[in-house]
Amino acid sequence: MDTDLAARVQESDVVLLDGGEGTSVVVHLHGATALSWKCGGREILFLSKQAVLDSSKAIRGGIPLVFPQFGPWTCGPQHGFARNKRWSVDSQPQMENGTVKCSLALTDDEDTRKVWNYQFKLVYTLELTTSSLSTRLTVHNTGGESFTFTTLMHSYFLTPDISTTSVRGLKGLTYTDKVQDGKDFQEDRDDVTIPENYDRVYQKCPSTVTMDCSSHTVSVNLSNFTDVVVWNPWSEKAKTMSDFGNEEYKTMVCVEAGSVSSPVEIAAGQQLSFQQTLKVHAKL
Repeated sequence: MDTDLAARVQESDVVLLDGGEGTSVVVHLHGATALSWKCGGREILFLSKQAVLDSSKAIRGGIPLVFPQFGPWTCGPQHGFARNKRWSVDSQPQMENGTVKCSLALTDDEDTRKVWNYQFKLVYTLELTTSSLSTRLTVHNTGGESFTFTTLMHSYFLTPDISTTSVRGLKGLTYTDKVQDGKDFQEDRDDVTIPENYDRVYQKCPSTVTMDCSSHTVSVNLSNFTDVVVWNPWSEKAKTMSDFGNEEYKTMVCVEAGSVSSPVEIAAGQQLSFQQTLKVHAKL
């Protein structure tokens, strides 16, 4: 963990996956939020310099987890409670055949049942290699009735310059534009660039989309996720966010794997897994 991040967090609040050779992941137990992913010494994730890391609110940056509700929620906090709860370590980081693996867990409690009266267990598994990070969320319905949910991995990627950053793999897809009153449109570009406030939910996505910037690309491989959200608050909205710097929109983009356009149903006693695999491709 670099010195700047180490100075901002309590050691007891984070778990470190160390793959050696400048490759590591730091996960905060608040929300099971990956704060940092370094690949060959390069930081891949964006974490706001103003992010609150004292477990009092959701963390602005990294990879927060959304469950059981994406977006506004009449029952509780926006994007659900998973990103605001303290998770437990289900299995400590362990190296095996060149892969570092760790699991965190969250189960229903009195607080969650007050807003969403279902029994569940979430298991979040991270697997780190020299060039990739896989994050898998397994939802266990431990109660006696079915329930529905939406879920998403809210990945914030660091980029040298948003003006030379694009997202590929979305051409031809229908997207809901939350900036334009939730209207639906069709994407006609090979390279989706972000020149303004973006909040778009792309539906029925292919298995891989790619974030491309001047220094590297990150491929996002989806397993059991149906949607990808592309988000950047741009200048005016950035100024309204207390945990986000006014100019930080220039060095980040969110490319978020999720199942959010329609609810997922899980029967009593069943489990469902959702996974993204992020892989870094350096440019020569």
